[in-house]
Amino acid sequence: MRVHHLNCGSLRTLPPLGGTPATGAAPGELPAVCHCLLIETDTDGPVLVDTGLGTADLRRPDRSLGADWVAHARPVLDPQESALHQVARLGYDPRDVRHIVLTHLHRDHTGGLADFPHARVHVHPDEYRAVTDPSAAHHGHSLAGFMPAHREHGPLLSPAIADGRTTWFGFPGVARPQGLQCELLLVPLPGHSAGHAGVAVQGDDGRWLLHAGDAYMYHGELEHTPALGHPLLEPVQQGAQTDAAARTATRDRLRDLVRDHGDEVTVFSAHDPWEYARLARPAAVNGPTRGGR
Repeated sequence: MRVHHLNCGSLRTLPPLGGTPATGAAPGELPAVCHCLLIETDTDGPVLVDTGLGTADLRRPDRSLGADWVAHARPVLDPQESALHQVARLGYDPRDVRHIVLTHLHRDHTGGLADFPHARVHVHPDEYRAVTDPSAAHHGHSLAGFMPAHREHGPLLSPAIADGRTTWFGFPGVARPQGLQCELLLVPLPGHSAGHAGVAVQGDDGRWLLHAGDAYMYHGELEHTPALGHPLLEPVQQGAQTDAAARTATRDRLRDLVRDHGDEVTVFSAHDPWEYARLARPAAVNGPTRGGR
């Protein structure tokens, strides 16, 4: 599998904090990102992990994303950053994307769904239940976070399958998306949303990538001791979370994962631009890679 790191929506600029063990000197000021993946597979075609902001968001951001969110997040609204355009630059037709896997159903992760209306959209079963079952805990909160403009086309939501026995580096409740043959797992990382999950992908070399979504938002939360949050991102976390204690426990489990298995797993979050800069490569977004389709 070839994994492309995509920024599908630049947001407000974040000033740097102090240096970290991984980066050394303090990094420069950068805009927050919507860090998505395009995974090229032999069995399932190109698979998107999260979708960032979509083309409809860029045309009518206040309607699609909400005026208050736009005022706070300050999205750049560059059409070239949309997943739709980046998939095309990589040489694919949008209809080639038959599967989308989401960490959760918040607006900055679901905006591109309408650009791939034919794709099956995989979420953890807890997130699926939270938005589809009125009796589920946090149903109202979950449905409010899944913007009407992002679901009015009737996305093909599909709950992944959790057998209750599968674990991943000790994380329980792991689920497998239905119909995918590639090695991709949804790993529960609770606290931020009712069914928030990381997306774990195993490369050909045996190493894993874990897209941790919004389980944390700044690398200092994992790399500093004590954990260091970013002052512009912490209020976002606190405003969105469904369970503060669970979110903190998830962050601490991720700290342990990086400490104990950093040679086997690379962990990154959805909005940290310094993590994105470490992982993204120009070849991953400048394509095309499939003969100029």
